[in-house]
Amino acid sequence: MKAIIIDDEQRARISLEVILNEFYPNVSVLASCENLPEGVKAIRKLQPDVVFLDIEMPEYNGLEIHNFMDESEMTFDLVFTTAYQEHALKAFKLNAKDYLLKPINPEELIETLDRIKKLRDIQLNVIGNSSLDKIAVPSGNNLLFVETKDIIYIKGEGAYSEIFLKNQKSILVSKNLKVFDEILSQNENFIRVQKSYIVNYDCITSINKTNGGTLSLINDIQIPIATDKINLVLDRIKILRK
Repeated sequence: MKAIIIDDEQRARISLEVILNEFYPNVSVLASCENLPEGVKAIRKLQPDVVFLDIEMPEYNGLEIHNFMDESEMTFDLVFTTAYQEHALKAFKLNAKDYLLKPINPEELIETLDRIKKLRDIQLNVIGNSSLDKIAVPSGNNLLFVETKDIIYIKGEGAYSEIFLKNQKSILVSKNLKVFDEILSQNENFIRVQKSYIVNYDCITSINKTNGGTLSLINDIQIPIATDKINLVLDRIKILRK
């Protein structure tokens, strides 16, 4: 896993990197940053898997990261580090994977990274299925296995996505739509028809090209479609009919 450390205290940054090198050597620290703006630049450039972010920093604290980054950019696992217990609730509200108190306990750090790695490995194993029959969907500390043929569409809203299924149930997931777009691009039955929607081709019943464009799906569902995607959908349907 690739990691970035953001902390205004040089001693804390060095200490965390030493602990990682000693107890979790398969984590590679790509950058060590002393403030939030510098850390955000490093994140955008280096695309880490994990970000260790201090909360109490001068000028900007770690909880303000959502003011600097779009939700769609936050594809990494976020772990807050701080000496102050009272920040825990706010940290988890920002969809952090964990919260480590300073001085950081190596055993707690290992538990956190093991949990993150396990979830990532399971997702990669499922995604690695060439037919992509299933995807692994995080739900709390568990992973739900969803058959792709049962998905009608996925709607993205900021840092969250909602998966709508043929059984008329839905699953809210703390992953942005970009993550699902990258995963389902391996499956020819799915297309991102608009900024906020990914649709299963097999569930399309009709296309209305007026008023900007609308897709009708099974279960009487109406989905807006971007005008530049209409021909792509029609071409795809023609290919399937051959």
